[in-house]
Amino acid sequence: MMEMVKKWMWYDWIMLALRLIGSVSLFISTIHFREGLVLPLWSMIFWEIAAFSVPWLCLQLNYKYYLMTEILLFGGLCLHLTLLFPDAYLTFLIAAFLIAANSAHLSYRWTAPAVVLVIPFLLHLLAPSYGYFVIVTYYGLAYVMGFAFHLLIVNYRQNETIRKQNAVLEQYMSRIERIALEEERNRLSRELHDTVGHAYTSMIMGMETLRSELATETGIERLNALLELGRKSSEDVRRYLHQIEAPQQSLSLVESLHKLGDEFQEHAQVEVSYRVFGEEYLLSRQAKIAFIRCMQESLTNAVRHGQATEITISLYFEQHHTRLELQDNGNGMSMEQWHAGFGMNAMKERAMNLQGQVSVYTKPGDGMLVVCSLPRQAASEPIRLLIVDDQPLIRESLQTLLSKHEDFNVSGMAADGKQAVELCGSLQPQVVLMDLDMPHMDGIKATKLIKEQWPSIRVLIFTTFEDTKQAMELLRIGADGFLLKSADPLELADSIRLIYRGGTLIDQGMSAKIFENLNENNESQTSINMAYDLTDREIEILQLVSKGLRYKTIASKLYLADGTVRNYAASAYLKLGVRNREEAVQRALEAGIIEV
Repeated sequence: MMEMVKKWMWYDWIMLALRLIGSVSLFISTIHFREGLVLPLWSMIFWEIAAFSVPWLCLQLNYKYYLMTEILLFGGLCLHLTLLFPDAYLTFLIAAFLIAANSAHLSYRWTAPAVVLVIPFLLHLLAPSYGYFVIVTYYGLAYVMGFAFHLLIVNYRQNETIRKQNAVLEQYMSRIERIALEEERNRLSRELHDTVGHAYTSMIMGMETLRSELATETGIERLNALLELGRKSSEDVRRYLHQIEAPQQSLSLVESLHKLGDEFQEHAQVEVSYRVFGEEYLLSRQAKIAFIRCMQESLTNAVRHGQATEITISLYFEQHHTRLELQDNGNGMSMEQWHAGFGMNAMKERAMNLQGQVSVYTKPGDGMLVVCSLPRQAASEPIRLLIVDDQPLIRESLQTLLSKHEDFNVSGMAADGKQAVELCGSLQPQVVLMDLDMPHMDGIKATKLIKEQWPSIRVLIFTTFEDTKQAMELLRIGADGFLLKSADPLELADSIRLIYRGGTLIDQGMSAKIFENLNENNESQTSINMAYDLTDREIEILQLVSKGLRYKTIASKLYLADGTVRNYAASAYLKLGVRNREEAVQRALEAGIIEV
């Protein structure tokens, strides 16, 4: 009952106040004129309490029960009192108002005649001193005023429904706008990286190679000035890209969730409360975005589907996990009836990509609880890199470019494969940037030795030429990626991060030639037919490819770049020894790697 009362609106309290005023006045009058009563005083008081409470309780269940009990109980009480005291015919006026106010659908067709015509006729028979039409006029005015109040309530409810729908629509529009801005930011970032950034990097590295060819002091000074200008312009591009970052990414997780909840509370007119447990620690950008998206989807679902009015957000910073809980007081439903929609599936996939999970608990009448839990990632140390190249200028240029990234630490440089193997034993790098054509020991033999002795070390082949035979050989011995030296520095940095996280990368131009070679020579398929060794991400993308999804759709679904999905797919096709997606799906199904 208390839960029902909590949902009352202003008009419910007005009607209760009118009913209470009328009943209290009736109690006082009954006690004052108790000497004229036929029935004992206690029985009259009991009747009046029943006439007050029973219809009111029935109203909480069904308006039809209320109308019948109000007319029978309160109407009968009014007739009995009018028989004893003729002036008591006015007692039923408040009831007439309330009956009209609570007449829904077509019930006014029988309540109006009963209240305005039948009851006044019975009252006139009991109190003939008052004219029938006078009583009808009084009760008719009371009924009309109650019906006008009923129309006011209906109009208010419709306006509230429209307002809530508009609030939900605004939330969706806000989400669409944020997604559109983020996509545009990513597009612009890629465009600038691939054009301006690449041009500046090429200019800088080209001028670096000219340093040894300049003999005059004036020439060296001019070269240094051009290099400084190129580096400054490249930094300007990077600063520009950082400035167009999404606003939430510059805030802490607690601040981001507070801001999002306050905006939602303002637009949707729901009460959002916050609780934070533990001391906040630094989270990755992906984890912050996952929590923000989870909260956005849960808030919208709570209002749209659960009609919630209160939402409690709890954020737990624990030793090994970060957990976000959203509890609403909506309608809820049984777990058998509940099913995850597109937004909830996207939340779960985003959490799974971060080794986390999203759980939902709901029960009819108890609202819904959404729990998003992600493992805490300890503050990561810089990725230890080993650069292997026989050209000193290239080694130094790569060290200069990669050292600018805070998450990279160039721990060593080697001039050939033999030295690279020795440094892997002493330095234990996490990623080796390996050239192929080198004296003493080439990159293929060095990669094989490194993978045999230290399988955990990731090797990214950084080569000048697109040699498909070498690429296939390196893939068989365990190389983790292939990238051409013509790639821009930012692409190189992203590739190193991808390889370090366990991904596999093949340059698009090289992968295309590999497939052409496979098409011309089918024997090469059998040589790698059994060397699948697919990563979890490659299997996941193959599963989506088997459903007929395009690369762009898969990228959107997994929140990855289009090029990244193509790289994963190309790596999977190469490992499976197939030429296209149809053959890849067929081979994966036959091997039991994916399911229909």
